[in-house]
Formats: sequence, structure tokens, C-alpha cells
Amino acid sequence: MKKKESSTQSNPSPKTVDDYFAITPEPARTVLEKMRAAIRSVVPRESTEVISYGIPAFKHKTVLVWYAAFANHCSLFPTASVIETFKDELEAFTISKGTIQFPINKPLPIALIKKIVKLRVQNAQS
Repeated sequence: MKKKESSTQSNPSPKTVDDYFAITPEPARTVLEKMRAAIRSVVPRESTEVISYGIPAFKHKTVLVWYAAFANHCSLFPTASVIETFKDELEAFTISKGTIQFPINKPLPIALIKKIVKLRVQNAQS
């Protein structure tokens, strides 16, 4: 049985996104910073960053996407319907109903992350 992988974060939960990054060890922090920049580049300018469910998220009226660091990967949580839309492009990654895992030892697919977040933003605005 595969052991459930835990977040790189320790208790208590961070209060701000900066706090989250401050306690995220390398190399996950660098990968997560790249993911954060990719997300930020496509969400509405008025979006804010919040901690939701103990992890960073971008919010504009509603939470658009969550993202987090773990021991061996960084995850993006763009909702199940968005993942379903991109399932063919995500074959190289571990996915579940609402999560995409990007290994921290491989380059992030920045263009794909941007496409995924753009669709999530469109869905949230409709």
C-alpha cells in the first residue's frame, strides 16, 4: 500500500502565502515560485493570493486555483472539470479528480499550466 505523501509544511498552518513559501524547503520552493509566476501571469489583475485549506490560492470573487508543495512534487488544483479537459495533455503527469502533480525534478510545463489556469478563469467567470 502506498503511503500518503504529506505536504512539506509543518503545523501550524501558514497565515499568508509568504509564510507558506518561507517554510517550503528547496528545491520545492523554486518550483513552486515558477508555478506561482505562471499562474499570476494569466489570472485577472485584481486577483489576490490567499491561504485556503492551508495552501496558497489565487482568488478573484471565488478561488480560481490552489497550488502546493510536497516532498517530491508540486501540485496544481484547478478543479476536476478543467483537468478532464486537458487529460490527454496531462498523460505524463500523475493526476486525480482535482489535482495535477508536477515532479520537482523535471521542468515545469509552464505553457500547459497557463492554458489550464486560463480555462479555469473562464469557467469561474461564466
